[in-house]
Amino acid sequence: MPTIEVKWFEGRSTEQKAKLAKAITDAVVEIGNTTPDATHIIYHDIKKSDWAQSGKLVSES
Repeated sequence: MPTIEVKWFEGRSTEQKAKLAKAITDAVVEIGNTTPDATHIIYHDIKKSDWAQSGKLVSES
């Protein structure tokens, strides 16, 4: 059972998430020889104030 986690900044619409879920599922099914029912995708919508890069919060960049 493939489980894919997507970590990105909050603000994506439900439509964007659905589109990405379809694209990821299609790719995993084709390449990983699995089924759509066995493919799970978990979204983590993260605030820019909760993510740091190069020693700075992204919200401060």
